Amino acid sequence: MSELVLTVTCHSRRGIVAAIANFLAENGCNITDSAQFDDMANGMFFMRVSFRSEQGVDAATLRSGFAPVADTMGMDWAIHDPSVRARVLLMVSNFGHCLNDLLYRWQIGALPVDIVGVVSNHMTYQKVVVNHDLPFHHVRVTPENKPQAEARLLEIVDETGADLVVLARYMQVLSDALCQKMSGRIINIHHSFLPSFKGANPYKQAFERGVKLIGATAHYVTADLDEGPIIEQDTVRVTHAQSAADYVTLGRDVEAQVLARAIHAHIHHRVFLNGGKTVVFPASPGGYASERMG
Repeated sequence: MSELVLTVTCHSRRGIVAAIANFLAENGCNITDSAQFDDMANGMFFMRVSFRSEQGVDAATLRSGFAPVADTMGMDWAIHDPSVRARVLLMVSNFGHCLNDLLYRWQIGALPVDIVGVVSNHMTYQKVVVNHDLPFHHVRVTPENKPQAEARLLEIVDETGADLVVLARYMQVLSDALCQKMSGRIINIHHSFLPSFKGANPYKQAFERGVKLIGATAHYVTADLDEGPIIEQDTVRVTHAQSAADYVTLGRDVEAQVLARAIHAHIHHRVFLNGGKTVVFPASPGGYASERMG
């Protein structure tokens, strides 16, 4: 039996859920997990349905059959095959905690993606990447060569067929043109609990303010720096007795976890753009299972 996922976004109206459920039942499909949200503020409806095709109807046939239903309801929709892994390009500079965390999760099957390479503006993690049998692309970035560097980055995206680019502490600002071209396909981890303490040295700012919580934010990259739709956030509690260096160490752990959870949500089609923010549905049963236990 094929496991498939249907995602739907449309204006809210009566009968959407019934139309989806009836179509799936009539085509021999059994719903195994379902989540929906009706945004009363803007009148938008979002739904994610996991289902099994129990009578051998394939995804292409289901797509063809569902199109008229979707047209009637004005749906923006897709039927996804979870067995087709997202192709992910990682980018990193000189801080490797997120990179190493993602490589480990990928290695044990906890992050079911195909990592197609790692891009860096430094050589710091070349050996780490090569030791994982992954292509390493060194793209040096200076104020003078930034347009050429971004052109090379786009070449790598095209060459590798990357569906998603992950900025795993890549410390370069991407141009507006690049952000627009890859809208919804670049995830960044911001080393702060947005929207507070933006800019340089957020942990130092937090330390000087005596905060009791520090955190991290994963968001889609847009032309507005660190203002993209937020996918995932988390915090860790600190006290007056801890130093700025402690904040950095604790913050790194949070960053790695938040970024991994954001990627997990994206690749499993649980994230829906809703204007300048997102709707993020919970994982389906078994969604976090890894290939290797322990």
